[in-house]
Amino acid sequence: MKLPIVDSEQGSSRAVDRERLDDVVIRFAGDSGDGMQVTGSQFTSTSALIGNDLATFPDFPAEIRAPAGTLPGVSAFQVRIADYDIHTPGDAPDVLVAMNPAALKVNLGDLRPNGILIVNTDEFVERNLKKAGYERSPLEDGSLDAYRLFQVPLATLTRRALEDSGLDAKAVERCKNFFALGMAYWLFSRPIEPTLRFLAKKFGARPEIADANARAMKAGWNFCDITEAFQTRYEVMPAKLAPGVYRNVTGSTALALGLVAASRRSGLPLFQGAYPITPASDLLHELAQLKSFGVTTFQAEDEIAAICAAIGASFGGALAVTSTSGPGLALKSEALNLAVMVELPLVVVDIQRGGPSTGLPTKTEQADLLFALYGRNNESPLPVLAAASPADCFDLAIEACRLAVRYMTPVILLSDGYLANGSEPWRLPELDRLPDFPVEFRTSPEGFAPFLRDPETLARPWALPGTAGLEHRIGGLEKQDGSGNVSYDPANHEHMVRLRAEKIARIAREIPPLEVDGEPAGELLVLGWGSTAGAITGAVNLARRQGLPVSRAHLRHLNPFPANLGEVLARFERVLVPEMNLGQLAFLLQGRFLKPVISFPKVQGKPFFRNEVLEKIQAVLGGSR
Repeated sequence: MKLPIVDSEQGSSRAVDRERLDDVVIRFAGDSGDGMQVTGSQFTSTSALIGNDLATFPDFPAEIRAPAGTLPGVSAFQVRIADYDIHTPGDAPDVLVAMNPAALKVNLGDLRPNGILIVNTDEFVERNLKKAGYERSPLEDGSLDAYRLFQVPLATLTRRALEDSGLDAKAVERCKNFFALGMAYWLFSRPIEPTLRFLAKKFGARPEIADANARAMKAGWNFCDITEAFQTRYEVMPAKLAPGVYRNVTGSTALALGLVAASRRSGLPLFQGAYPITPASDLLHELAQLKSFGVTTFQAEDEIAAICAAIGASFGGALAVTSTSGPGLALKSEALNLAVMVELPLVVVDIQRGGPSTGLPTKTEQADLLFALYGRNNESPLPVLAAASPADCFDLAIEACRLAVRYMTPVILLSDGYLANGSEPWRLPELDRLPDFPVEFRTSPEGFAPFLRDPETLARPWALPGTAGLEHRIGGLEKQDGSGNVSYDPANHEHMVRLRAEKIARIAREIPPLEVDGEPAGELLVLGWGSTAGAITGAVNLARRQGLPVSRAHLRHLNPFPANLGEVLARFERVLVPEMNLGQLAFLLQGRFLKPVISFPKVQGKPFFRNEVLEKIQAVLGGSR
């Protein structure tokens, strides 16, 4: 069917086929200096304004300054848009925009057969082909015949569009990503006005740069519109989401907003002590912009100083937070044990990445679970939570803060690179539905002892330094029960160790029971934690459509577990646990509940794909029939 397509800014000059899709996955890939993150972010923001459901997966190079055109320097941004509720950024792209040979080589294996492939031919010269490991140009050897290939000289066309801009050649070259963005907007019927507004705001002090990028984007749009090679435009309608006000949010942004919300609901000023580390640095950046909400951010000289400053802030009456990734959590472990011993509230955010050591600093993993639970000397239990999605980071940040101040304990909140950098629509919460947990400091000296216990929670009182009559000493040495005086008595030590453990165990009383999605009992339960939630949900939904008897459940509280976890596990013949490590949760479940568990590990620096989990479900159930 031939329909004229008219955009709010520019009308199409010819009749083209229009095809409606329910969802599509697009990946932009190029050098780290090609602006792929900006390109993908703008496509995402525009799609969010249209009302699509969406999920993103930015993929950053691990090398800070990898040589241009090499495989280690490839940066990519994948976005999935849909007219229905989705849970992942997609297993494989339907469209790949490759800005150079290295980007093509790294990402081509993921592109679906018959997928759209847009290649910047200007970069396919002998020197760049060698850098990418090509002996011959893939544009000429037939290796791309399985795809719908569009060869576009992006740099040449951008230079032509900006030949009278007055910018130097390097500045003009930097605009080619917006040419590619304009092409993507045409192909998928997106308006360009939101990006025009973005450019005007971002480059307000450099209007010539804003104008050049805008012209390049319009040129990309027009190129598709007048080029007969592009015969079809695609349309993804708005999703039918629950009513409310939405914004697109990354996991790091949601964490920051959740921490600020917790500060307001508790009545405490927020303090963050942090040392820059990938991928946790974004949380520091986000909170540093929220000082008007009573937030203090402190960039320390190292990880140890960061957590010690946070402990000091907690002693002084602040809602204290420190954030890091795996290697930093190792450095914080001694001071974290100090917080356990002195029983002060502290939230430690661990945004996990591939390891060990420096490992894969820009890639995702879930391998810090056992370290979060046991990576300290002696018996030192503390609550451990894990967010399930970028938006869920908001709720879990509030929950971590609530538990920390209610039970006077440090709490570890696990995220990972996939959640921190990924994004999805987030419905703004109604403020009156957020939990209130106002803090009351001890002020009366009558009957005061620094380690007296609340009969319900076993939490000790929070007495601020400088309060008359409440002077007390805290430190890392063992405490005498009640008085807090230093004690080396063996019986007292065992009593205090058991008391601190019991305090954490009592948290299970107020953890919501684990809910099962699907049949409450049966052949197979797929149990996940953290960022595997999206892939598991999508896979289980597909498996059910195929008639497979499978249910799912997801853990957000990992210490203590929900009180009914053992009962849930017992109702199923088999339990499958996908996780991005070598089976840490599976190990814990088997040890705690003596329940055989099928571990499904993945440690590739990549999140689980929906079809990977689906195929495992099919294999487990198929093998039993």
